[in-house]
Amino acid sequence: MTSTYDTRDASRTANKRAEALMDEDLAGSLGEGMGGGYLDNDYDGDQYDRSDRAALRRVSGLSTELEDVTEVEYRQLRLERVVLVGVWTDGTVEEAENSLAELAALAETAGSEVLDGLIQRRDRPDPATYIGSGKARELRDIVLATGADTVVCDGELSPGQLIHLEDVVKVKVVDRTALILDIFAQHAKSREGKAQVSLAQMQYMLPRLRGWGQSLSRQMGGGGAGSSGGGMATRGPGETKIETDRRRIREKMAKLRREIADMKKGRDTKRQERRRNQVPSVAIAGYTNAGKSSLLNRLTGAGVLVENALFATLDPTVRRAETPGGRVYTLADTVGFVRHLPHHLVEAFRSTMEEVADADLILHVVDGSHPEPEAQLAAVREVIVEVDAQRVPEIVVINKADAADPDVLQRLLRREPHAIVVSARSGQGMDELLRLIEEQLPRPSVEVSAVVPYTRGDLVSRVHQDGEVLSEEHTGEGTVLVARVLPDLAAELARFAQAPLVAQFG
Repeated sequence: MTSTYDTRDASRTANKRAEALMDEDLAGSLGEGMGGGYLDNDYDGDQYDRSDRAALRRVSGLSTELEDVTEVEYRQLRLERVVLVGVWTDGTVEEAENSLAELAALAETAGSEVLDGLIQRRDRPDPATYIGSGKARELRDIVLATGADTVVCDGELSPGQLIHLEDVVKVKVVDRTALILDIFAQHAKSREGKAQVSLAQMQYMLPRLRGWGQSLSRQMGGGGAGSSGGGMATRGPGETKIETDRRRIREKMAKLRREIADMKKGRDTKRQERRRNQVPSVAIAGYTNAGKSSLLNRLTGAGVLVENALFATLDPTVRRAETPGGRVYTLADTVGFVRHLPHHLVEAFRSTMEEVADADLILHVVDGSHPEPEAQLAAVREVIVEVDAQRVPEIVVINKADAADPDVLQRLLRREPHAIVVSARSGQGMDELLRLIEEQLPRPSVEVSAVVPYTRGDLVSRVHQDGEVLSEEHTGEGTVLVARVLPDLAAELARFAQAPLVAQFG
């Protein structure tokens, strides 16, 4: 039942709406008579409630936010415009140009647009400005002419060189080490990879911190009761802000080292489990963008990311593989190497690179289509020595045979006695590579001859999987096996053994 108050209120509201409609009709007719406008004395602007007047109102047409922009398009929009500069101290001009070309590929991978590249011939880099004060001024003119906003140097600059060169060219200066660290930071996906990159970046940044103004002023000290000065908590020299920053970076580095050590324990546990089961391991190592992930996919069907980019793989991938003879082994894809790989990265990624040092065999992949494959081989072997993996047997896999110069391939085959030419894209040479892997894998040390009952098919299966079958015959009594197996499996086969029971091999 509707109350009298509700009825009166509804009636009053209806009357107001009718009066408003009549006013609008009258104003419209008057406006039409005046050429479409309103009478000045009848309109005093839009009226808003108090809440509307106090509310924030969006102004359309001012937003510059991009909609539906892909990551690639976004990177193209924010490309840094860079000029490359290198110092040629030794070797041929072709080697110097190839080094600068590799720097250009690194810069493009980091998301930059290369505008120009310069090489300065010197006996050694200038200790003040890397290329000398006169050439630094010439470089500044080139930067102004091209509109570049960054200079990338093909070497690791000292903090002093970095500061002095920036003071001359008036734009940001980046060295090769910082560029590689930036690429690693973009590509790190796993928690351990990100921690390793952060540690390497902090090691690089620590001696290069710069202070201006307040960063160099003293903060409050903490003097004792006998100190003189401005009162409580203001005695003593204190430390500058840049000293505080350095202390915090060192504390963060110590924390990251502890985290990496904890994560290393998990990988060590998996590695020890593989060792306990005597599963042979093969590590794929090589120069960045040599085709390591493509080779892993071809051999195992792992489906690992394959990209024509430098350092596309940072996190090690371990997959199960099998030789043509049925032997099971693990295949590990590792981070790519590069010339002058920063020591900070080698140290930070040492736990990851242990996959190479602990392997039973290294597949050293080299890009056969590269202008200087020998330089790639030498650069990778330097890092292999640094991680103490030089005693591990090695097969040199010359990849990209379908795009390589035949003369270069022949030169590499003459230089490397344990080398094979393959193409991970087309599959060329894969059968021979699998045969070589099977020959190089460590062989089981115990030879047995046994008649295994048909009820113990599990033992026959394990011999095929973990051992090396020399002969096999099916008789009325069971399966007659002559095989090389691991000691624990030999112990289980001992009760079915024929004379001689077990022969130990050295």
